[in-house]
Amino acid sequence: MANYFGVRHIQASFLFFGICFGYFLRVNISAAIVPMTQPNSEYISYEYWDSRTKSLILSSFFWGYVLAQVPASILARRFGGKVVLGGATAAGALITTFHPVAVVKGDWKLLCFLRVLVGLTQGVVYPCLHTLLAKWVPHTERGFLSAFVYSGAQFGTAILLVISGSIFNSNMRWPGIFYISGGIALLWSIIFLIFGSDSPRNSNNISKHERNYIEALTGADDQQSQDMVVPWKSIFTSIPFFALIAAHCGFTWGFYTLLTEVPTYLSSVLNLDIKSNALLSALPYFVMWILCLTLSPIADLLINHRIISVTVSRKLFNSIGQWTPMACLIALGYINQNAITLSIVLLTIGIGFNAASFCGYLVNHMDLSPNFAGTLMGVTNGISNLLSIFAPLVAGSIIQNNEEDPEEWRKVFLITATFYFLCNLIFVVFGKATVQPWDTKLTCVTSVSTNSMPTSISAIASENSLTTLTD
Repeated sequence: MANYFGVRHIQASFLFFGICFGYFLRVNISAAIVPMTQPNSEYISYEYWDSRTKSLILSSFFWGYVLAQVPASILARRFGGKVVLGGATAAGALITTFHPVAVVKGDWKLLCFLRVLVGLTQGVVYPCLHTLLAKWVPHTERGFLSAFVYSGAQFGTAILLVISGSIFNSNMRWPGIFYISGGIALLWSIIFLIFGSDSPRNSNNISKHERNYIEALTGADDQQSQDMVVPWKSIFTSIPFFALIAAHCGFTWGFYTLLTEVPTYLSSVLNLDIKSNALLSALPYFVMWILCLTLSPIADLLINHRIISVTVSRKLFNSIGQWTPMACLIALGYINQNAITLSIVLLTIGIGFNAASFCGYLVNHMDLSPNFAGTLMGVTNGISNLLSIFAPLVAGSIIQNNEEDPEEWRKVFLITATFYFLCNLIFVVFGKATVQPWDTKLTCVTSVSTNSMPTSISAIASENSLTTLTD
């Protein structure tokens, strides 16, 4: 049973919905910024929010988000990912419900402050998820289960954008999106804190057979990892780690530029109304979610059947995930603004194929260091999301004079395409997917685990360890 469906899949489902509803909290402002700032909004002060002000609002989330990354990874290792993730999501959900009041009472500055606080709470998500996945996901399922969990971001983005149009047209108007997203995220937090587990060893519902299976094929030392000293010097002198940072930066710049600016592009350049805007903004993220679930089993299949090595797989799929969007953005910058269908197709392909990166850089932290995967994620996500602060600001400064000018948007798309190209090139040249020497406990874990395992599982563990170490 351990080889098919088990408690690890239930835990992965908890995490899937966790990141899904977490993205409700971060994406709601991207959807609401359009109706909030229309001249016919019910609050006249909104019409004075120019492009630069809106860019500050959109980017303020990332100010707190970046600051939380490394501290969050340390807290997750010290106290466990469950408590940190569940508690932080609950706090962010409560803060979100105060957004409408903040706008009415304090205008955009108070809203920016609350977005910073939400960013702080959401900054724990990726470090906690990587900490939990490193303990719950076997090597042989790493591509699929990790991509499944992280695809919750696209699923959540798509769902929120789809329902946003109906919410805006209801009696709740735009404030409703903050009340609904906050309430759902709070409910998930309570359920996860009750039923979630930090690791197979801490789970009351897992069978001994499945627990042994997972522990043999993760490479993470659950008993000793909390006491291990983070090898900061080795990490920051590791060339594969810097290549991972580059890949993460390329993805983040591109993804968040499109996430924050596409609703405005559809409204200003393609002249689509709010409801059409919401549906079409959601379409690329539904495609991305489907591709996450489609491409990740292919990546695992290629690796497990030794058709390609782990390193080649990571580089191949990361290239698909970043250079395909690059090509679409270049094309998008030069097509006629009246070609609405073609523009939407290019946006859908460009955003959708970001999914391939989930089988590339996003699982590479666990490849390099199972014991410090959450810590590595905290560092790379923190550095890459510094760019997330500047991405909407750069876009806002370029298009501040005229949001309806395709020439201005071309500059935004070409800058984003350049980031995709250069960052993935660094990953292709210098990246690796082998466990690094500074992940000091791997040999000990492998030797101890395999001696206490049933024969079939021990064979799998030994084979997988050999493949990883000799890749």
